[in-house]
Amino acid sequence: MNDTLGLAEIEAFIRDGFVRIDRGFDRALAEEARAILWRATGCDPNDRATWTQPVIRLGQFGQPPFRAAVNTPALHRAFDQLVGPGRWLPRDALGTFVVRFPSPDAPSDDGWHVDMSFGEDQPDFMEWRANVSSRGRALLMLFLFSDTGPDDAPTRIRAGSHIDIARQLAPAGEAGLTLRELAADGFTGSAHRPEIAATGEAGTVYLCHPFLVHAAQAHRGANPRFLAQPPLLPREPLSLDRVDAHYSPVEIAIRQAIDEDG
Repeated sequence: MNDTLGLAEIEAFIRDGFVRIDRGFDRALAEEARAILWRATGCDPNDRATWTQPVIRLGQFGQPPFRAAVNTPALHRAFDQLVGPGRWLPRDALGTFVVRFPSPDAPSDDGWHVDMSFGEDQPDFMEWRANVSSRGRALLMLFLFSDTGPDDAPTRIRAGSHIDIARQLAPAGEAGLTLRELAADGFTGSAHRPEIAATGEAGTVYLCHPFLVHAAQAHRGANPRFLAQPPLLPREPLSLDRVDAHYSPVEIAIRQAIDEDG
């Protein structure tokens, strides 16, 4: 069976912190899923007067089109290639959906950030944590359930910013840092990185290093954008010191960042 990702794509993931997979899941699945999501928003797709908010966040969805979208053979092969065979947990649902509507109002959630991976028992999300071995998260994933062009509020990505975050987390060891600590400088440590827009047709999937700095933006287009952003959870902890030296690309990126920093 052919791998989903070629060597150049894996090298790009290690360097840039993400890889784009076109047709990661079928466009027909995206259409089925959007019908469910539209009902959940309480908005009418044919009546723009009902699109009164710039963003609506929706919870977990485990209906068949969502389960099928996150479990395609192509994506499973890519998970194996980036995280390691047997080192990740299959998903039976997709996590938070962010639906962004065309709006003259600026969104209130468009700051640069890194998704935290443990400590969610703290009521203050700024106290959630991440550590250098990415405890609790193997990948950040962006699933495009609608066609997303440059004006359709594509997620902004700072290519290579996972390197900066790895270096920031390394001195904190296994305890890691809180989002408040990581964000103390407003993520200016990665401001020099090139900014990429996560555009693509419905069915496109971006597989991202868990340390990738990213941000939302305002919707200046015509049609709402539907995006799922679930984590890929690890079956076993990531390791930066493997006896057999069989490191995954996620681990290699962290190791290279720390080694180059030292």
